[in-house]
Amino acid sequence: MTTEKKSKLKSILPGKDVTRRGFLKGAAATAGVAIGSGAITGFPTIWAQNIKNVTLRQFGTGVSNINAVADKVKEDLGFTLQMTALDSDAVAQRAVTQPNSFDIADIEYWICKKVFPAGTLQPMDVAKIKNYDKISPLFITGKLTPDSKIAQGTAPHKVGFVDGPDSTDFASAPTQWMTLIPTIYNADTLGIRPDLIGRPINSWAELLNPEFKGKASILNIPAIGIMDAAMVSEAMGEITYGDKGNMTQEEINKTIALMIEAKRAGQFRAFWKSFDESVNLMASGEVVIQSMWSPAIAAVRSKGIECKYQPLKEGYRAWGGGIGLAKHLSGLELEAAYEYINWYLSGWVGAYLNRQGYYSAAPDTAKTFMSDDEWGYWMEGKEAKGDVMSPEGKVMEKAGAVRDGGSYEERMGHVACWNSVMDENKHMVRKWNEFIAA
Repeated sequence: MTTEKKSKLKSILPGKDVTRRGFLKGAAATAGVAIGSGAITGFPTIWAQNIKNVTLRQFGTGVSNINAVADKVKEDLGFTLQMTALDSDAVAQRAVTQPNSFDIADIEYWICKKVFPAGTLQPMDVAKIKNYDKISPLFITGKLTPDSKIAQGTAPHKVGFVDGPDSTDFASAPTQWMTLIPTIYNADTLGIRPDLIGRPINSWAELLNPEFKGKASILNIPAIGIMDAAMVSEAMGEITYGDKGNMTQEEINKTIALMIEAKRAGQFRAFWKSFDESVNLMASGEVVIQSMWSPAIAAVRSKGIECKYQPLKEGYRAWGGGIGLAKHLSGLELEAAYEYINWYLSGWVGAYLNRQGYYSAAPDTAKTFMSDDEWGYWMEGKEAKGDVMSPEGKVMEKAGAVRDGGSYEERMGHVACWNSVMDENKHMVRKWNEFIAA
């Protein structure tokens, strides 16, 4: 952002005496009063309506559609946030085909690549995002550090910006207009039951090891599952990809052929789509190695069952998500939505997400809502001095525990690929469905 833009931005934001949040919670009783007269400056004209009457409808996957967040929004901001959780495929479909059924889309970046060109979401002005400078560079440049290598796949920064307020074409470099405001991300790997396996696991190739015949599982969301399958295939030395995140038809065919061969040999106990399914498979012992999400590991451990989110030598598969605004959103509702985004990045939600095992897109603000011991465990790879507590106040780990995979830099700095939408997406989905049906 240029010095001129920063200066202009500073001049339009409210100062310490009159905050946007305070203004919204006590919205003017008469349209134009105070605002129009110039008594209060720096706010767009909004119609006479108390903010407590605003309801924003948010939908997305269950990962970050959290009831505690909606409750906190009501407490802190005064308006109502209605949340609906769907699976990834349903989220993508709804964003395109039912644009008037939602106000806020809480979606992943690979879904953004599919839906933003449809024009149902509006680009967002970064000048209105107070903590824009606190957002992780992974979402801006694609690099954790200036020397980092950009991982394969639909890295968030590749679909994170457009050229203008009416554009639906992704920009090749950061601009003033974002498609999504980043909120959450993580580095995913295989979950294992070390008590039932009884030996070290250090490669994605182990998912298809005949030793685990009938005891393995893979995630059945095509755009994500294909990436896990690619990590396995490459680790086995069966396929060398030009770009795992944008495979050719031949690469897709070879990958799926390998998966079908393994399935017909009885390798897979099941395929899962939901958080609960993955937890139940692992907790029951029906599965000992599988695709998994970080909070699912914690859920298994909370039952007193040994479960590990296993770092692997080939690296992690990463994903990220953010908040998008419906094209139809305007007026007071649009202003409330921006206020919600600014509140989201201010730290409370980020700390909540960190305690679930995810990462906040604005880690510095999340840190202010965490104890030194919590930050040390979740972000710095340090041994916990006290018990590690969940956001709900339940013990997740006992004192002395160290996070699987270590520090933030060790985990996010070892990403091999991001969840992706490929040029050959339709062909990939068709072949993936053949695998599931085989």
